[in-house]
Amino acid sequence: MSVENQTKNISVVLYRPKYAGNVGSVARAAKNMGITELVVVGTTDLDREAMEQRSTHLAADVLDRIQYVPSLQEALGRFNYIVGTTARLGRARGPFVSPRAAAGKIAGLAGNNRVALLFGPEDTGLANDELALCQCVVTIPTSRAFTSLNLSQAAMILCYEVFVALSSGQTGAAPPKLALASELEGLYDQIRELLSRIGFLNVQNPEYWMLDIRRFFARAGLLSREVKILRGICRQIGRASCRERVSSVV
Repeated sequence: MSVENQTKNISVVLYRPKYAGNVGSVARAAKNMGITELVVVGTTDLDREAMEQRSTHLAADVLDRIQYVPSLQEALGRFNYIVGTTARLGRARGPFVSPRAAAGKIAGLAGNNRVALLFGPEDTGLANDELALCQCVVTIPTSRAFTSLNLSQAAMILCYEVFVALSSGQTGAAPPKLALASELEGLYDQIRELLSRIGFLNVQNPEYWMLDIRRFFARAGLLSREVKILRGICRQIGRASCRERVSSVV
């Protein structure tokens, strides 16, 4: 499969970008690397002229096709694999991989899966709750003397590594089609509700264990059918738990 056919399944997703010029620069960087789908989340009042000044006319088609989506979960729900990016480290934000390692995984999936490259606001980046929606989290190594990267620089680095990985032709056999992010979020909501009901999760901090559960299933790479099976199991456990509770009361 050609690089162009595989990059059709890859989108750059910008969550609440602050500056129109940065969006234009990202459009140009993505187009350089064969990625032409750009999604902007939570922002609709970007100045078109400012974007065009930074994108150049050669990337105008990317700007024409920008998809504006109000919420992050809605934007990500149609993707099968989501790669988040961050410069801030910490247990609750990782584990982290390099752009090159992430690109190898993306190259293996993009032939049959929709992949999102997710970037956060220029001033704060992605928060923990937003990174929790990702199956993979990338951090870009930099000099300790100066760690700050412009949004378009970060996008170019990741898009470049993806392009190189796809161009190598070492993508292997056709990958399975993974479950959609929206399907996974439905499963996680169901697991959270069930574990809270049986007292496994701390009501003060339910996401403490849910993060590890998310990471576990992210490593597993669940298919749609497998998600349905797990949700069915959760329903049966929930019903059995309710029957047991009723019988103990009686």
